[in-house]
Amino acid sequence: MPVSSLDPAVATLLKRDPDGLVAAIVQQHDSREVLMLGWMDDEALSRTLTEGRVTFWSRSRQEYWRKGDTSGHVQWVRSVSVDCDGDALLVEVDQVGAACHTGERTCFITGGDLGAVVTHDRPAEPSSKETTA
Repeated sequence: MPVSSLDPAVATLLKRDPDGLVAAIVQQHDSREVLMLGWMDDEALSRTLTEGRVTFWSRSRQEYWRKGDTSGHVQWVRSVSVDCDGDALLVEVDQVGAACHTGERTCFITGGDLGAVVTHDRPAEPSSKETTA
């Protein structure tokens, strides 16, 4: 992999896995629909931040790929945020066409629901007295 052009101030915010990658959750900016998860190294993030199109590192092909270059299903960057731990990115995009390689709008359709138990009896929110003590 080439030497990254990522701003060092941004690079220090990241906690990478042993392969130098950070998970990048891609979300449609206006509907908040979660579209996919990809992986970025410093160079992929740098390209995403500076080119306005989302670039990932392909773990299987060991190369960079820019979403939409072959399919036309482009992801136009609206914002990129890092989580509080520095180990995940939220990439908000304007998605053109399908985000998933299966042709679905989101990668979370084909995989399907795993049948989690849904409870409607959630605990009450703490009072303001409890949160300020």
